[in-house]
Amino acid sequence: MANLKAIRGRIRSVKSTQKITRAMQMVAAARVRKAQARTLATRPFTSKVVQMLQQVVHETNPIDLLDLPLLEKRPNPKRVALIVISSDRGLCGSYNTNVFKAAIKRIRELKAEGLQVDLISIGLKAAGFFKRVKDENLTKIKSYSNLSVVPNYETAKLIADYACILYTHGKPKNNEVSEDDVKVEDLETRVDSVEIIATQFINLGKQETQLIKFLPVELPKGVDNFPLSAETIFEPSLLELMEEELLPKYVENVIYQALLDASASELAARMGAMSNATSKAGELIQDLTLVYNKARQGDITQQLLEIVGGAEALQGK
Repeated sequence: MANLKAIRGRIRSVKSTQKITRAMQMVAAARVRKAQARTLATRPFTSKVVQMLQQVVHETNPIDLLDLPLLEKRPNPKRVALIVISSDRGLCGSYNTNVFKAAIKRIRELKAEGLQVDLISIGLKAAGFFKRVKDENLTKIKSYSNLSVVPNYETAKLIADYACILYTHGKPKNNEVSEDDVKVEDLETRVDSVEIIATQFINLGKQETQLIKFLPVELPKGVDNFPLSAETIFEPSLLELMEEELLPKYVENVIYQALLDASASELAARMGAMSNATSKAGELIQDLTLVYNKARQGDITQQLLEIVGGAEALQGK
């Protein structure tokens, strides 16, 4: 009987877990559709910004672009900032694992080139993972966690501003973000490039990790399909438009798009993981039920044999 009681307790425990995984699957399924819609809705805007950059580059002398800080490509780079985007919560299958594998691979590649890596982690899982990574060429300089479930543009702008300051001036010792509040004497060594490791949302069944070369901005080549109209007037100038409007909007949208893709990918991965967990729990319940029935039948058979044996013993007396 003790064995039957243990099996019944195991079945109840698995059924309870199955209810939780099914509920998490339904929540993720409800959220992933909205996240997918947000991700796909922002891509045309990002494409339009890129198109405008193409148009302006097409009309601008390449020599004039050398004065823009975010376009400066430095010879003999020594430091690289790596932004790793993960989730705040687990139970999302291999989503975070794939991101960390890609990040470690990229860190090793940069180390092989003799570069110092400065890490900016986004999400509690990334912060926790890299706390356990002991590497003398890896410096953790910034961490963003407990962000909004729905990525917002303000958060993207905050991260983009910090990355731009890190690239153009250096790391603020007091972790200030606004360039206006940072004094030159409070800045440490600047980085020579900024890269992003994140997950690209392709569809509900497919998400892929990607490496984005963030800074310096690699300008798309000018295209002839969308030439600037003769009636288009930029005030005060194309260069100021690039420096004050297009480039800041571009870098902010790269971060924002990466956060949206990561959010949709996380929810899709969680929905798939919880679906698999619910299915496996159902299979385990069936297996345990079969074991329970066999044990119960064996117990009943044993009791019948004992009764028959007792009866024959009484008759023998």
